Amino acid sequence: MNRAAGESMAPRVLVLMGVSGCGKTTVGALLARRYGWKFQEGDELHPQANVDKMRSGHPLDDADRWPWLQKVAAWIGTQLDSGSDGVITCSALKRSYRDVLNRRGAGVVFVYLAGTPETIAARLAVRRGHFMPPGLLASQFEALEEPAPDEPFIRIDIGAPPEKVLQGIVDELGLDRRAGTENPPCAP
Repeated sequence: MNRAAGESMAPRVLVLMGVSGCGKTTVGALLARRYGWKFQEGDELHPQANVDKMRSGHPLDDADRWPWLQKVAAWIGTQLDSGSDGVITCSALKRSYRDVLNRRGAGVVFVYLAGTPETIAARLAVRRGHFMPPGLLASQFEALEEPAPDEPFIRIDIGAPPEKVLQGIVDELGLDRRAGTENPPCAP
């Protein structure tokens, strides 16, 4: 991912994206903590009707997602308007959803946490306390449109432990150089 000259110090919001169970929350929280950036769990912005629908085993459709995506986009806009870097999680499965989130055309980088259906299914099988049942994973992969080369994104494989995934993001985006530090320690 290349950044234009002069853009390196502009505020940036990283959108950790991918199907449910890919590690968005875990890695996003580690990343935000490492740099002292504001963190928002995108699932917390879902209206209760969406949560109830997913909990009952029904996938969301576009009509369900648009109000949620608008809330996620508003959070991103607030961060950028305040001159603050931030991290938010959002599945952002389709290009049209990412276009809503990146409506300004600058300041957003999608961090696509990519994994195989088998890897993610194994993670979902042991996850507790989340409203998204493992049975909806197939519908997420069906809806997934991987980011295209003209989108501001990096692709990170999730096969490694979260700390290694985090380091891959840091290295790929040059975040330590941007922060003016040399390899700050990862927060536990």
